[in-house]
Amino acid sequence: MTTVTVTTRAQILRNTAAFTSAVLSQSELRRRLVATLLRGNPASDQKQLNLAADTLESAISFSSAALRSSSLSLAEKLLLPLSDFPLSSLLLSLIHALRNRPTESATCLLRIFLSDNASLARSEIAPALYERLFSLHLFPVFRWFDDHRTRILSTSSRGDADDCDCEYSVSVVLPCTKVLSKMSEEQAAKLREVEREYEEVLDQNCRVLAAYFNEVLVCENGDAAVSPPSLVLKSCGGGGGGGREERKEEKMQPSVMENGRYNPIWSERDVSTEYLSRSSSGRSSHSPFYPQRVFYGGVLKPQQQPSKSSTTPVYLKLNLNAETDFSLDESLLSSSSDSEAENEEKDKSSALLEPRQSHIQEQMLTIFEQSRGSPDYPMTDCDTPLHGIGKNAPPKDFVCPITSHIFDDPVTLETGQTYERKAIEEWFNRGNSTCPITRQKLQNTQLPKTNYVLKRLIASWEERNPHLVPPPYESLYEDTDAVVKLTMPSTSPNCVITQATVDGMMSELRCAINNLYMSEVLQESEMAVLQIEKFWRGVNLGVDIHSMLSKPAIINGFMEILFNSVEPQVLQAAVFLLAEMGSRDNAVVKTLTRVDTDVECIMALFKNGLTEAVVLLYLLNPSAMDLAEMAVVEALITVFNKKEEELVKMCLKPKTAAVLLLTRIIGSSEEIIASSVVNTLFSEKAIGIVVGSLGAELVKERIAAVEILLRCMEEDGTCRNNIADKAELLPLLETLVGATDGDRFKIINFFFELVKLNRRTFNEQILHIIKEEGPFSTMHTLLIYLQTSRQDHCPVMAGLLLQLDLLVEPRKMSIYREEAMDTLISCLRNTDFPVTQLAVADTIISLQGTFDFSGSPLIREILLKRAGVNISSTILVQVDQISSISPEIDITPVKSFETLPVLWLCAFFLPNILIDTLFFVLRQQEEEKAADEWERRIASVLVSHEFGSLFEALADGMKSRNTELRSACFISATWLIYMLTMLPDTGIQVAARACLLKQFIAKLNSAKNVEDRILSMLAVNSFLHFSDGLGDLTSYTKDILKALRELKRLCPLASKMLKVLVDENESKADIWIHKELIKEDCRENGEVLSVICFKDKFFSGHADGTIKVWTLKDNLFDLVQEIQEHTKAVTKLVISESGDRLYSGSLDRTAKVWSIGKAAIHCEEVHDMKDQIHNLIVTNSLACFIPQGTGIKVRSLNGESKLLNSSKYVRCLAHVNGKLYCGCHDSSVQEIHLATGTVNTIQNGYKRLLGKAYPIHALQIHGELIYAAGSSLDGSAVKIWNNSNYSMVGSLQIGSEVRAMAVSSELIYLGCKGGTVEIWDKKKHNRVDTLQMGTNCKVNCMALDSNEEVLVIGTSDGQIQVPSLGNELKEAQSTGTARLERMNLP
Repeated sequence: MTTVTVTTRAQILRNTAAFTSAVLSQSELRRRLVATLLRGNPASDQKQLNLAADTLESAISFSSAALRSSSLSLAEKLLLPLSDFPLSSLLLSLIHALRNRPTESATCLLRIFLSDNASLARSEIAPALYERLFSLHLFPVFRWFDDHRTRILSTSSRGDADDCDCEYSVSVVLPCTKVLSKMSEEQAAKLREVEREYEEVLDQNCRVLAAYFNEVLVCENGDAAVSPPSLVLKSCGGGGGGGREERKEEKMQPSVMENGRYNPIWSERDVSTEYLSRSSSGRSSHSPFYPQRVFYGGVLKPQQQPSKSSTTPVYLKLNLNAETDFSLDESLLSSSSDSEAENEEKDKSSALLEPRQSHIQEQMLTIFEQSRGSPDYPMTDCDTPLHGIGKNAPPKDFVCPITSHIFDDPVTLETGQTYERKAIEEWFNRGNSTCPITRQKLQNTQLPKTNYVLKRLIASWEERNPHLVPPPYESLYEDTDAVVKLTMPSTSPNCVITQATVDGMMSELRCAINNLYMSEVLQESEMAVLQIEKFWRGVNLGVDIHSMLSKPAIINGFMEILFNSVEPQVLQAAVFLLAEMGSRDNAVVKTLTRVDTDVECIMALFKNGLTEAVVLLYLLNPSAMDLAEMAVVEALITVFNKKEEELVKMCLKPKTAAVLLLTRIIGSSEEIIASSVVNTLFSEKAIGIVVGSLGAELVKERIAAVEILLRCMEEDGTCRNNIADKAELLPLLETLVGATDGDRFKIINFFFELVKLNRRTFNEQILHIIKEEGPFSTMHTLLIYLQTSRQDHCPVMAGLLLQLDLLVEPRKMSIYREEAMDTLISCLRNTDFPVTQLAVADTIISLQGTFDFSGSPLIREILLKRAGVNISSTILVQVDQISSISPEIDITPVKSFETLPVLWLCAFFLPNILIDTLFFVLRQQEEEKAADEWERRIASVLVSHEFGSLFEALADGMKSRNTELRSACFISATWLIYMLTMLPDTGIQVAARACLLKQFIAKLNSAKNVEDRILSMLAVNSFLHFSDGLGDLTSYTKDILKALRELKRLCPLASKMLKVLVDENESKADIWIHKELIKEDCRENGEVLSVICFKDKFFSGHADGTIKVWTLKDNLFDLVQEIQEHTKAVTKLVISESGDRLYSGSLDRTAKVWSIGKAAIHCEEVHDMKDQIHNLIVTNSLACFIPQGTGIKVRSLNGESKLLNSSKYVRCLAHVNGKLYCGCHDSSVQEIHLATGTVNTIQNGYKRLLGKAYPIHALQIHGELIYAAGSSLDGSAVKIWNNSNYSMVGSLQIGSEVRAMAVSSELIYLGCKGGTVEIWDKKKHNRVDTLQMGTNCKVNCMALDSNEEVLVIGTSDGQIQVPSLGNELKEAQSTGTARLERMNLP
């Protein structure tokens, strides 16, 4: 029994994490592993395992953390009952890795090695994990197998041995059948038995180690607390005996590449494993790293020993995929500062070491300690295995980057780069003082001592691999000769001339390559590039030119040309060659990307006009951020304008590369960067060229074009029409069949977005193309994809499938329609995926089929228009736009297509504009007819599926906490409820009313958005049309009346409903209740002399000259601004007819003009009126005011003034349609035409009685009526006249004097001297209510807002008061139900 060394928890987690990370990053690898582990499982469990694997795939693809978490939870629940299956262990390990649970992930992964499938885990599932974690502990097992195999082979017959010695001496390659032919049947049987036992031992020890690793993971007392297990070794019968051999283990790892083109510098690594034979003190150069099997092909080579008496066993060395790592600790390699004598002494001592493992480790630790102070040198990648038979090149770290030969005398510069001494000396002799690779300036060009550690390591490798050591050549092209000999056909004496020609061309090619990277004359290097391009394109030398050019030194030569040359042809050739090589060999791309300046150079050449460089730029795969920072978008767009025949034919078309790079920028960059790229595409008018890529030969170019166009439509939907006109859809339909899940969804989403045009007929044409022109049935393809697609892809697929199915009149049964509807409803109800819910709601909205020019649904605007609200949407005012072109044209829609012949006849006699108008009308009619037909068809399908089950899903969506989802479901529900009134009743109305009526009534009263309340009212109106709908609404009468009263000024539909709800002869004032007063004390500014309302603000003028700006928030006054620029009382405030100016008149003889801003007012003009202003009226060109004396002064804009009605003392003014109305001190009322100065008397004045006057204090013009308020001379303080014939039509019997008045559409507000405000019904002339403002005050002024909902009152005691009007309805008694029944709504 043999024990293993201690393995730490960190080592286990690191290796298992590396495995899970690799599996999670490679979808193909995951599918292969799942398919492998699924074999042999019971059929009853395979379905659940498959479902769990699909759920995990969905989780990996989700970008949303919430969606990923829910999918992972579901997959874990599916797998827990099946934890004994290896596939379940693998999937659980990946799930734990995604949830950042490394310990649980490692435990599940190790469970595979504990199962009966340990052999499968080693060979197919996790071979890398086996090699890194298990095989390091299984060296005794490997050695055990190797010993037994050697003993069996050593028993060969003497005659066979002689033959073998002859063959082994030439190191020929023997197939496995030939090797077996040298053995007897007994030997072959023993080898097979050893092989079988070897597999059993490996499986058993893998289980032992896996259990040990699990104990280490769960141990809480440290790694050392768990004792390593003992390995199981079986004794094998047959074969010679032999003691166990001692061995020395050293660790070794591959080198690490640095950020340079080719950088053979050594870093700190472990030492490789070597085996020492007990019978010899020398190193065994043929011991395999792992035991090999006899049934593989390999190289048969004997072990040579100087001692004749020693018998050496034969080893079979096979070329396996696993490669032996070979490198040293960086401290060893940096010890070139040690003296040469010390290094030689170390070599001797290491060669005489006893084969004892502990002693060797002590010697290695001593060397490590001696070199700790050496500088760190990063190590490059070593892609070539050192011991692998069949590899034709030495490790790159042993090769000089200048000569491409194995180092003979390596020296390491201060930059950490290592070169051949002669090569770097020649470099310095040419006058260079920089490092050839890093281009850093060297402080000292004196070469250091030889790097003996590296030289010793090379010598050791050459001793082990003599067959890989190339002969010493003086030329760089020693490998080329071998390639030529292998690839050139044998020549006969008759083709000597041909051979001579080929030799000459080869010599010329070598000379060109030499000049490329060695010549100091730029012209020679440029000429070399052109010659190499000629050889690459047209001359067949029978040799792989790519292998000659792909060396880092030569790639560096091409880059020097790109840095220094200015010849377009040379630059074009260099870029062509690099692109061709990069497309075939990823190592070339890695070489170019290791130096940042190389990428920047290629980027600069491309931006400066070298179009072909875009292909090389694409192959270098720069990040999206790098591309955005280097501002290459404009240069990429210029590639689109190039003609294909003007460009060099390359491995990839430049236009294709440009499209792919644009996609990378748009898809991987930040939102602001992607938006700027799309805007650049718009400004350069390059959308049409991108559309052309939809028909490209390369599939990935088509997909890239789809991504760009989707982003363009998202940024600016107006490009949708241009895309639809030029798009070639057949190639996309062909691509759809074999595309990946992600690419397939992009194409389907593109189709879905493309049919959001503002013309219904165009949308249906595109849908017909999608449905009929594909190579296979598009609908069937979509159905299959819909059944297997991801949750977030389903809404778009279902929406497109439903539209394709409804291109014809819906049939009673359709599998496509049923599947699409089931998918939409199930996704809308699935609260675990809120993003998908919102996508379904948006899809239902878009199915209505009406869009604006940008592709946004117009369903909300259309519903508001149906409710009577005027929405200024482009698609809704097209007729108005045409009408504005020629006002004299009547474009009333044609009622019937029977009038078309007459219109065609008229077209010959009308001007072009009339013809265009007629064609527009006809086209508009056609579009409206198609839109109406589609809306009825799609609504019928949506509402009738499974007896209205969609209404239940929409009702749940309206209760969601997600604002967007709630709004989208509300719009969809409103539309479908409205459409039910236009469809035959099949019993669906009952389901709709049961699901949605209460929610609509609640929203009608509580929604903050006015449009939402109007839409709710439209839905309630639709419910009234349902059979038995009136009875269900009886209990909601009060709430409906309240909402209709608040909306009647905004929506005609509310007014019509309200007229029926309240008797025609019954005053609307009966349903008003005034709330308590809101007061603001401004006594410090004196009396409030003037108030006026404007939008959401109101202004007040005070006795001390102050003007204040107010708003009302939550029934509280909010002072926005207070300004005092008048020196005396502000007597009047007036808003201009344009609504952008405020005029103030004051007793300080000035009138000021104020600009009204969002937050404040600013004085713009000051006019000296030469007299005190007691009242002010402003028209477009005139200012009329009451002066200190008699008459009315009228002042024009040019400063001219005149006096009107000079015989009267005027107390108040009103102005309507160029007529000025005056209320005078003697109770008379006059009408003055401002244009002519004509005065008409409406009411004659009264003579003073007992010295008392009865002045008119307030005048209001409302409609055709004139209201005059003053003192109660005859018991009527307010009199009403007809404006047309000046006849009195009524009066209000008020005992107190009225000082201010405001008139609304239904009520009259009278501010009285005693501090009260009386509210009168305008129609019945009876008092409705009385408000008390305070005591010992009089009402100076009043003003109503435009909605007639806010009344502002200013009093003489400095108070501003606002009674909140009409927000509550009185109780609708038993008459409510009867009124509902009398409703006759449109």
